[in-house]
Amino acid sequence: MRFELTKELIELLRTKIAEQDLAWIHENVLELHHAEVAEILDTLTNDEAKYIYFLVDEDTQADILMELDEEIRDRFLASLSTKEIADQLENLDSDDAADILGDLTEEKIREVISQMEDDEAAEDIVDLLNYDDDTAGGLMQKEFFQAHVTWPVNRAIIELRKQAEDVEKVYNIFVVDEQDRLLGVLSLKRLLFANAKTKIADIYQSKKIISVKASDSAEVVAMVMEKYDLVSVPVVDYQNKLVGRITLDDVVDYIKEEADKDFQMATGITDNVDSNASTWRISRSRLPWLVIAMVGGTIGAKVISNFEGSITKIPAMAFFIPLITAMGGNVGVQSSAIVVQSLARGDKDLGRILPKLWREAQVGLMNGIFLASLIFGVASVFENSELGVVVSVSLFTVILFAAIFGTLFPLILNRYKIDPALAIGPFVTTLNDIIGLFIYFSIGLLIYGS
Repeated sequence: MRFELTKELIELLRTKIAEQDLAWIHENVLELHHAEVAEILDTLTNDEAKYIYFLVDEDTQADILMELDEEIRDRFLASLSTKEIADQLENLDSDDAADILGDLTEEKIREVISQMEDDEAAEDIVDLLNYDDDTAGGLMQKEFFQAHVTWPVNRAIIELRKQAEDVEKVYNIFVVDEQDRLLGVLSLKRLLFANAKTKIADIYQSKKIISVKASDSAEVVAMVMEKYDLVSVPVVDYQNKLVGRITLDDVVDYIKEEADKDFQMATGITDNVDSNASTWRISRSRLPWLVIAMVGGTIGAKVISNFEGSITKIPAMAFFIPLITAMGGNVGVQSSAIVVQSLARGDKDLGRILPKLWREAQVGLMNGIFLASLIFGVASVFENSELGVVVSVSLFTVILFAAIFGTLFPLILNRYKIDPALAIGPFVTTLNDIIGLFIYFSIGLLIYGS
């Protein structure tokens, strides 16, 4: 039966926590999947969540901790002592532990590291903290299976059993030489079916090995894993020494975070905020773009005021102002979205993007002709043919401009290392509004001679 979080369940659980009814809690909460337990803890107070959390075993605690909502987890960890945090980190994969520690102050990081009893785990976490979050080194984990190329199969199995204490998921075995340089990969199936005395050198795959550098961007890692359909990829340093591995779940998390960030940026939210964030934080994240939109609206109003004489003589021109601004904004956002999507997929070579730019120009031309013809008929029927010419020519020009501007603007942003997702946001819409109004009234002046 699928789990469903209900208000009644939470109220009943709070009652059972107050009564310390362990039997009911074990049967109805702790037997659930760790993701469902985390979903429940997200709705409880900090004290209630801690009570449930420390009832489960250490391995499940680690799983629950990583499933908690980020803000809830930060609040939860803030209520723990450095020793308790250190104990929790020792149950996590090194990459997850580094992610959690990275959100703490430097002073608290030092305190937590000093409290860890597993020196090797502490060293791995410290090593990962030296990498930027958006690099392969920041995504990788230090737990992986490796076998020396000179080992016979029977020794490899013994050594891998020792390594298995730290490795939760086994995808493949990385083969290295005596200097820990990556030589190839070995499937677990091939190892298990090999003769005990067979050398690893005789059964591992050494050709077409896909790996990434620790300094590679997370975006590059995602593209590599998608292109070659990998569930795990080895990470090497500049000497080709094996330093870690990145698994598919970590890349999926990165892609989701980037998609959320781009969506928020495209809708005019500058910071990565959660829906449960404080009112002040949500307001602060939205305010900059609202200010830009307000400034743009003020400039647009100024453009209209400069053509006040034309509007006075031809009042019907005012009827089509919303149409001109709306169409320019829509076309600009559509064109920007195509280019932003291409850039996000790694198509940063101008030679690969130019065909898309040309196609967008053709689409803008075709749509402009169709919509301009349509609005000419509407304006001519309801007003007069002269106004129909003004509106149709203006609409055609605005659509063509918006299509071209919408394709070029993301490329300009990307050239200067600015997230091109900004091109889909309020900035490009506001700019199109201003330029669209200027084009509309300029053409009106030209045709009417006012």
